[in-house]
Amino acid sequence: MAKLIYLVGASGSGKDSLLQALREQQTAPLLVAHRYITRACHAGSENHIELSENEFIQRRSQGLFALHWQANQHYYGLGIEIDQWLAQGINVVVNGSRAHLPIARERYGDRIQAVCLQVSQATLRQRLLARGRETPLQIEQRLQRAQDYQLPESARCDYLNNNDDLQHTLREFLRLVERTIAVSV
Repeated sequence: MAKLIYLVGASGSGKDSLLQALREQQTAPLLVAHRYITRACHAGSENHIELSENEFIQRRSQGLFALHWQANQHYYGLGIEIDQWLAQGINVVVNGSRAHLPIARERYGDRIQAVCLQVSQATLRQRLLARGRETPLQIEQRLQRAQDYQLPESARCDYLNNNDDLQHTLREFLRLVERTIAVSV
């Protein structure tokens, strides 16, 4: 049974960097799905498909998203292509939402494996400042949300530390995915 690896973490925790590194891996046993977002694709963030709000709403009403949510003044969606890939036995990793994890679990049941990327507050602050997308006030708000947000135990998340260099995190992520896939076979 193919698995949906649902990667979550605070904004700035390194999800986009990890996903980009995964895309560059020739041997990774999975596909990385693109998200559909109502944010400019040149906004210095993940490799996503930019949609206007009207386009997003139209696609949502036509059932073209497997999962969708709203956060940080934007709409986010994962296309139904992930269902097709899973049905073909292809393991898929997605950039998910911590708050939306219960809904994703409900939809995918035993096929989902949540991976929670964690970083220290100091590292998170440094990364948010470096990417230059938010104002100082927005950065402080994101840091506070990251500190306050606690996933419930029912989230059944595998935690992955991303305070080290990206290659170390990538190796640990791939080990975790390999264990997850091996258990489901």
